[in-house]
Amino acid sequence: MVTAITDGVKVSVETVYQPEYSNPANEHYMFAYRVEISNLSDYAVQLMRRQWFIFDSNSSRREVEGEGVVGLQPIIQPGETHVYVSGCNLKTDMGSMKGTYLMRRDIDGSEFDVDIPEFQLIAPYKLN
Repeated sequence: MVTAITDGVKVSVETVYQPEYSNPANEHYMFAYRVEISNLSDYAVQLMRRQWFIFDSNSSRREVEGEGVVGLQPIIQPGETHVYVSGCNLKTDMGSMKGTYLMRRDIDGSEFDVDIPEFQLIAPYKLN
């Protein structure tokens, strides 16, 4: 698990390779990732947008952005944590992701970026 804290918002990510949804013969490797977003600040925050940078070990790079996460723009109260699971497919059995969330403070409407720490997407057999 990797973790980063930005302006009182803690983001932790862990990944799992999904062999049952992967097809290496067709260069399709599927990974799931679980994200925990904890509000360590004194004010409620809302996750407005996400921006991901996805890297394959063959040097390809993709950028994905959009509103919220998995169809939600959660409001996270002080001391609370929002958890979600999503997935990413790669053309190789190794890669990485990193990015940012655009958050808005409920108290004054100010917006700020929260770092999503870079995490590795690696099929377990590559670790031997």
